[in-house]
Amino acid sequence: MRYCLALDLKDDPQLIAAYDEYHQSVWPEIIESIKASGITALEIYRVANRLFMIMETNANFSFEQKAKMDEANDIVQQWEKTMWEYQQALPIAKPGEKWTMMQKIFTL
Repeated sequence: MRYCLALDLKDDPQLIAAYDEYHQSVWPEIIESIKASGITALEIYRVANRLFMIMETNANFSFEQKAKMDEANDIVQQWEKTMWEYQQALPIAKPGEKWTMMQKIFTL
Protein backbone atom coordinates (compact mmCIF):
# COMPACT_ATOMS: atom_id res chain seq x y z
CA MET A 1 0.00 0.00 0.00
CA ARG A 2 0.99 3.59 -0.52
CA TYR A 3 -0.10 6.31 1.88
CA CYS A 4 0.41 10.05 1.49
CA LEU A 5 0.22 12.37 4.47
CA ALA A 6 0.72 16.07 5.14
CA LEU A 7 1.87 18.13 8.09
CA ASP A 8 3.09 21.69 8.58
CA LEU A 9 6.18 23.04 10.25
CA LYS A 10 6.12 26.18 12.34
CA ASP A 11 6.71 29.00 9.87
CA ASP A 12 10.13 30.02 11.16
CA PRO A 13 13.19 29.73 8.88
CA GLN A 14 15.52 28.72 11.74
CA LEU A 15 13.16 25.98 12.94
CA ILE A 16 12.65 24.73 9.38
CA ALA A 17 16.42 24.57 8.84
CA ALA A 18 16.87 22.65 12.10
CA TYR A 19 14.11 20.22 11.12
CA ASP A 20 15.77 19.62 7.75
CA GLU A 21 19.07 19.01 9.52
CA TYR A 22 17.53 16.40 11.85
CA HIS A 23 16.33 14.54 8.78
CA GLN A 24 19.82 14.41 7.27
CA SER A 25 20.80 12.00 10.05
CA VAL A 26 17.69 10.36 11.48
CA TRP A 27 18.45 8.38 14.62
CA PRO A 28 19.13 4.70 13.81
CA GLU A 29 16.48 3.57 16.31
CA ILE A 30 13.88 5.54 14.36
CA ILE A 31 14.90 3.88 11.10
CA GLU A 32 14.68 0.46 12.82
CA SER A 33 11.24 1.31 14.21
CA ILE A 34 9.95 2.39 10.81
CA LYS A 35 11.15 -0.80 9.14
CA ALA A 36 9.88 -3.04 11.97
CA SER A 37 6.36 -1.62 11.55
CA GLY A 38 6.09 -2.82 7.95
CA ILE A 39 6.99 0.42 6.21
CA THR A 40 9.19 -0.56 3.28
CA ALA A 41 9.90 2.92 1.88
CA LEU A 42 9.34 6.42 3.22
CA GLU A 43 10.06 9.83 1.74
CA ILE A 44 9.34 13.29 3.11
CA TYR A 45 9.22 16.34 0.85
CA ARG A 46 8.98 19.96 1.93
CA VAL A 47 7.79 23.16 0.25
CA ALA A 48 8.05 26.22 2.46
CA ASN A 49 6.67 24.95 5.78
CA ARG A 50 4.41 22.19 4.32
CA LEU A 51 5.57 18.57 4.58
CA PHE A 52 4.41 15.73 2.36
CA MET A 53 5.19 12.11 3.28
CA ILE A 54 4.91 9.10 0.99
CA MET A 55 4.91 5.70 2.72
CA GLU A 56 5.03 2.31 1.04
CA THR A 57 4.07 -0.58 3.31
CA ASN A 58 3.85 -4.34 3.26
CA ALA A 59 0.63 -6.28 3.82
CA ASN A 60 1.26 -6.53 7.58
CA PHE A 61 1.32 -2.77 8.19
CA SER A 62 -1.41 -1.00 10.14
CA PHE A 63 -1.49 2.49 11.61
CA GLU A 64 -2.95 1.07 14.82
CA GLN A 65 -0.09 -1.40 15.28
CA LYS A 66 2.50 1.28 14.42
CA ALA A 67 0.97 3.56 17.06
CA LYS A 68 1.16 0.79 19.68
CA MET A 69 4.79 0.06 18.78
CA ASP A 70 5.65 3.77 18.98
CA GLU A 71 3.96 4.21 22.36
CA ALA A 72 6.06 1.37 23.78
CA ASN A 73 9.35 2.72 22.41
CA ASP A 74 11.02 5.40 24.56
CA ILE A 75 13.40 6.48 21.77
CA VAL A 76 10.50 6.96 19.33
CA GLN A 77 8.66 8.97 21.99
CA GLN A 78 11.76 11.15 22.48
CA TRP A 79 12.08 11.67 18.69
CA GLU A 80 8.39 12.57 18.37
CA LYS A 81 8.60 15.02 21.28
CA THR A 82 11.64 16.66 19.68
CA MET A 83 10.00 16.82 16.23
CA TRP A 84 6.84 18.36 17.70
CA GLU A 85 8.96 21.40 18.67
CA TYR A 86 9.14 22.12 14.92
CA GLN A 87 5.82 20.74 13.68
CA GLN A 88 2.24 21.96 13.81
CA ALA A 89 -0.87 20.11 12.76
CA LEU A 90 -2.81 21.19 9.71
CA PRO A 91 -5.80 23.41 10.53
CA ILE A 92 -8.12 20.54 9.45
CA ALA A 93 -6.42 17.96 11.70
CA LYS A 94 -8.49 16.18 14.32
CA PRO A 95 -7.51 16.70 17.98
CA GLY A 96 -4.30 14.79 18.72
CA GLU A 97 -3.63 14.14 15.03
CA LYS A 98 -0.22 14.99 13.64
CA TRP A 99 0.19 13.79 10.07
CA THR A 100 -3.05 14.07 8.09
CA MET A 101 -3.96 11.48 5.46
CA MET A 102 -4.22 12.88 1.97
CA GLN A 103 -6.83 11.81 -0.54
CA LYS A 104 -5.67 10.66 -3.96
CA ILE A 105 -7.48 12.64 -6.63
CA PHE A 106 -5.56 11.70 -9.79
CA THR A 107 -3.45 8.87 -11.23
CA LEU A 108 -1.65 8.77 -14.55
